[in-house]
Amino acid sequence: MNPYIIARMRGRVFSFLLKDQKAVEIHCDPENAPEGILGNVYIGKVKNIAKNIQAAFVDIAPGRTCYLPLDDLRQPIFTKKGVSKQIQAGDELVVQVSREGIKTKFPSVTTNITFHGKFALLTTGKAQLSVSSKLGKEKREQLLSFLQEYRDEDGKYGWLLRTNAGSVSYEKIGEELAVLKNQYENLISQSQYRTCYSCLLNMPPAYLARLLDLYEESADVFLTDDKELYDEIQEYLTVHQPEDLSKLSFYEDRLLPMDKLYSLEHQLSLALQEKVWLNSGGYLIIQPTEALTVIDVNTGKYEGGKKQEKTFLKINKEAAIEIARQLRLRNISGIIIIDFINMEEKQSVDELLSLLNSELHKDPIPTTLVDMTKLSLVEITRKKKEKPLLQACREIS
Repeated sequence: MNPYIIARMRGRVFSFLLKDQKAVEIHCDPENAPEGILGNVYIGKVKNIAKNIQAAFVDIAPGRTCYLPLDDLRQPIFTKKGVSKQIQAGDELVVQVSREGIKTKFPSVTTNITFHGKFALLTTGKAQLSVSSKLGKEKREQLLSFLQEYRDEDGKYGWLLRTNAGSVSYEKIGEELAVLKNQYENLISQSQYRTCYSCLLNMPPAYLARLLDLYEESADVFLTDDKELYDEIQEYLTVHQPEDLSKLSFYEDRLLPMDKLYSLEHQLSLALQEKVWLNSGGYLIIQPTEALTVIDVNTGKYEGGKKQEKTFLKINKEAAIEIARQLRLRNISGIIIIDFINMEEKQSVDELLSLLNSELHKDPIPTTLVDMTKLSLVEITRKKKEKPLLQACREIS
């Protein structure tokens, strides 16, 4: 059984996605009335334009400024526009928070509004139809053909079918597309008579919203031992994911607490440590900095005999699998630099990079193996969405 566990710990709400009793994702959220803005849609006011960095700064509330890239302005929805055709200070427009503020950076917003479903996304400003690249070629072609009848003739929005769409009927997908289109039309209608700084779409707490992003096969059960959280999850599923209500379960074994059964505190502690031991005796050192995250691979206690190249390849391959898991587990994003143990043979390097790329492809968050530099450092980028686990834990405490 692979459970998705939502639990109160350390005065916060933690979400654990386990696979074979081992955590592959951990998220940390405030306990009471989360103030997260990720995914929310507002009528924002342009504060100023910074042409030197091709960006606008938009307030979504008095004193709450966000960053808007100017190349993002495909088909912006203005609710108040000045005389200039170009975007200018004082303009009011509909924006969605696309990334939380991380460290000293402002939150980012976009004028391409996305409406999330379990099987599909509707996105304004993009008229194209697309299907998740994680599905096979034949399935993608079938779904793309099905999607043609839902194309918006005015080119105001497009569709992306998610990985979960590959495991349900066309009828089920069609039902969700109709719901998302209705949400879009209602929001556009509301935006024309609501005042500046109005929140047009308020996302549920992150620990609930993430249920919509889970792969169909990744969690067999949604589990909690907290009655208040259970009622909250049940209400959310009833409205947004009624097909998953049967997965919800309340844990009530008083002799063996849920935390002890799944070693939640221990798994969280490991995910916050700098050093990660490998089964071979080698280890990783994971060090986040202001600009990027550095991961160092070490041989540690490993004893592999005289064949040094095979020894290093074995440790590096084990490290590659663990690094892919740690990026997802800790929600590490942005630029990641990995210093693997140096190997002399090109075949060994190619084998390592192929394995690493394959493991990174399993991550639901877009993650790209960029290249290996001349200094034998491996570069990876992972899309920024939420705060890293370590930062989220520190900010709440």
